[in-house]
Amino acid sequence: MTHLYGATLGVLTVAGLLTLVRLVRGPRAVDRIMALDVIVTMIIAGTAVGVTLRDDGTALPVLVVLALLAFIGSVTAAHLVEKRKGMR
Repeated sequence: MTHLYGATLGVLTVAGLLTLVRLVRGPRAVDRIMALDVIVTMIIAGTAVGVTLRDDGTALPVLVVLALLAFIGSVTAAHLVEKRKGMR
């Protein structure tokens, strides 16, 4: 089962590197905002994998707070893009 956790973390790492490329190269602000949202989601997923690997639930409140912050950030970014038509 440990190999599965390692493979999952490896896939998350590759996805994170590809997302960082989109963050740097993104031609528009919307691309960069979405890349940051995806990075936060991958951090949450990596933390969840670490929690299950260690079989320790003490980091679950951190996961909830990160998920709420990601949601609030996404809603705020969508509101900003809606207000400024030039960012699309």
